[in-house]
Amino acid sequence: MPPRSGDDVNPLVERVRAAYAAVTDEARADKVAKQHARGKMTARERVAQLANGGFYEFGALAGPGPAQAGAAPLVAPGDGVVTGIAYVDGRPLALAAFDFTVLGGSNGATGMAKLDRCVERALLDKIPLVMLMDGGGHRMQEALDSRLAAPGSRLLMRLADLSGYVPIVAAMMGPGFGAPANLAACCDFVTIVRGIGTIGMSSAPLVQAATGESLSNDEIGGADVQAERGVVDVVTDDEHEAIDAIRLYLSYLPPWADGEPVLAAAPHLPGDGAADIDDLVPAALRAGYDVRTVIDALADRDTLFEVKRTHAPNVVTAFARIGGRPVGVVANQPLHLAGALDSAACEKAAHFVAVCDAFGVPLLILIDLPGFLVGTAAEESGLVRRSARLGYELANATVPRFVIVTRKAYGAAYIVMGGGRSIDADLSLAWPTAEICAIPIDSAVDVAFRADYENAPDPAERRAELIKLFQANIDPLLAADGFGIDDVVLPSRTRPLLLEALTRVQPRRPARVPAKRRTISPI
Repeated sequence: MPPRSGDDVNPLVERVRAAYAAVTDEARADKVAKQHARGKMTARERVAQLANGGFYEFGALAGPGPAQAGAAPLVAPGDGVVTGIAYVDGRPLALAAFDFTVLGGSNGATGMAKLDRCVERALLDKIPLVMLMDGGGHRMQEALDSRLAAPGSRLLMRLADLSGYVPIVAAMMGPGFGAPANLAACCDFVTIVRGIGTIGMSSAPLVQAATGESLSNDEIGGADVQAERGVVDVVTDDEHEAIDAIRLYLSYLPPWADGEPVLAAAPHLPGDGAADIDDLVPAALRAGYDVRTVIDALADRDTLFEVKRTHAPNVVTAFARIGGRPVGVVANQPLHLAGALDSAACEKAAHFVAVCDAFGVPLLILIDLPGFLVGTAAEESGLVRRSARLGYELANATVPRFVIVTRKAYGAAYIVMGGGRSIDADLSLAWPTAEICAIPIDSAVDVAFRADYENAPDPAERRAELIKLFQANIDPLLAADGFGIDDVVLPSRTRPLLLEALTRVQPRRPARVPAKRRTISPI
């Protein structure tokens, strides 16, 4: 065959250029205008917003699978998903942005193959996977075909392969019912945009058809509703904030499980309230205070990033930095249920511990709680097993763990939170306000000594005598004397101890039972 001339090549080049031009936003101005009218960015605009260090796309020219017999051929640029390698703050990640302007962002076979390619790159390149969701689940033009539906999908299995190996993130930036919800549920971190993002198993029309309930999509799976349920981690007011939340979340994590931690540049100034930390925790056991002020005082300034803030607010889960090093914080919140643990709080804390342990983030645990929630409702919620799940995750964790009893620390809840020697913490401390015992003294007296004081000439006086008698044995100095903890320290001395420990302790501990294949979760 004779070599092609320049006249032969130029039309081929132009043909490829035209194919790429056809998938851009500029080529679909009407679709883009409708997306903007909904108050949303396009998929490509979102990619540009997140990928501040460049984007290397693949699959731009991919197209849809066949339509139903007799139907017009589908026109679906990129098959409704933009995929490639994005550089965010100098680090690569695999990125998939679903495009609502293409057949409602529905998931076709080719688009799912592109997503699978992203998963493959994340696994092989040891980089995070980020999915920007704005789509309507299965594409009906392809889904109503047994030949296509019968194989199912390996995608959830592939995401299970990624879980704990690289960070997996989803942002709900539009409809997120069905398949998008399943994908997001596999992620370590999910953010959602208030007013435009949803997440749930079925949208309003399907719910009404199946159950007769007349609800809006926002009532079923809106941002604030699902945040309170613990389905999503962070709610934002707009897409720019959602993208910033993704960037911030990834800034605390290495690119993969054994990657080097991301250290912040100096100076590492102590947070607000550090000068007053000795007075932040009231000595009165029933007095409330916001534990976030304590975390701020221990951490580097302006580094607190809380997740699942409105879900199970009786426990705070947050990332922070101490001396520039990322840490994960689990803290009882006395402002809600006095910090008592219920099922939701145990699950929230357990999941956060698992994320931190997977990616080598040391754990700081602050204990101030009266115990577990009690009563019929607590038992019906499966608290027995869910409480064990928190202790299970802490026991399995191999990252450094620093445990501080700031005030109340009673019974089994103290153990589940890792108090004392329960999890062989790398640092186990108590503050002068700590009260460590089986149950509160007044409750113990009422349970075990009721007959004693009720039969006394002055029951109230006798009850007070008994409380005073046993109170003498509840002292953090006695806890240190028995070496159940390492030391009793002033709150103002705690940050220097944490700084020293973080520079000294090994990043991982070896498995206690190396030959064991896996553990079995309580739930």
